[in-house]
Amino acid sequence: MSDTFDIAVIGAGAWGTALAIHAARAGKKTILWAYEPQTVQDINEARENKTFLPGIKLPESLRATSDLELAVRRSRILLTVIPTPHVERISAQILPFLTDDHALVSCSKGIDNTSLETVNEIFERVLPRRLHLNLAYLSGPSFAAEVAMGSPTAVTIGTLDRKFGRFLQNELSAGHFRCYATTDVVGVEMGGAVKNVMAIAVGAADGLGFGHNARAGLITRGLAEITRLAVRKGANPLTLQGLAGMGDLVLTCTGDLSRNRTVGLRLGRGETIEQILGSMSAVAEGVLTSRSAHRLAESLGVDAPIIAHTYRALHEGLAPRAALEGLMSRPLKDELVL
Repeated sequence: MSDTFDIAVIGAGAWGTALAIHAARAGKKTILWAYEPQTVQDINEARENKTFLPGIKLPESLRATSDLELAVRRSRILLTVIPTPHVERISAQILPFLTDDHALVSCSKGIDNTSLETVNEIFERVLPRRLHLNLAYLSGPSFAAEVAMGSPTAVTIGTLDRKFGRFLQNELSAGHFRCYATTDVVGVEMGGAVKNVMAIAVGAADGLGFGHNARAGLITRGLAEITRLAVRKGANPLTLQGLAGMGDLVLTCTGDLSRNRTVGLRLGRGETIEQILGSMSAVAEGVLTSRSAHRLAESLGVDAPIIAHTYRALHEGLAPRAALEGLMSRPLKDELVL
């Protein structure tokens, strides 16, 4: 494989595959890096990612590889779609192949359980300062299957440099995929990470049959917690009213394609977290993020009761009904408190 590529997607899960499909359909020469040799074979020969995005026919122009160096060296724009626990390792692996001309766009969402860092903080620690203005963070309401099918989707790209953000907007927007831009990287990262925790809480309430009032209340108060955390870390609160905040939160809490909502639903219906995770092939990021978000809120002195109760339900054996009813019995307070 001697070609050069416009875009390399690093990570061939459902979301990475969907982004690669979008890029290829937009006319970009695209290569998709997968860790699993069988996934590479399925994409190149069967034109389908049978493991992570079955049933979606891939564009003929899309190629897959298990050669990370090749994917990085022969592409200018890199979309990294890696579960947060592996971001540091993969970042270190691609570092020797990066040049000052590369654009590196993280499409991952989460908070590392050990360092309590978001992906932008991991990138900025692992990658040299000369590359920091080449970093971007894509987030927003975007189910992988719908992007792969070409459904209208709007996302946000966060960059430190506005001109760089405009460049990526133009490169990645096409057809029914529309990118907005912001320089509030912290807000984009926090909104994308913590909404997965809220989706588990909302799913549990639905699984318990608590109704639409409870769902709306949890989403609204969940947004308040995300905003408090993000603002404490330096975000603009208005970012959390946008696509990377409210938009992604509403989608993940209410959409039937949400893995995190599904975890909550099953938890509310009586299954254990061990049973649920044991039956899932894809990652539900909110399970791990509940731990790191809870620890982060405590370390920053941020009041985050939904995060705390969800963490206890997932990791300390608190019954979902007791967790949700515990939220209702807390001391009364003013609504608009940051």
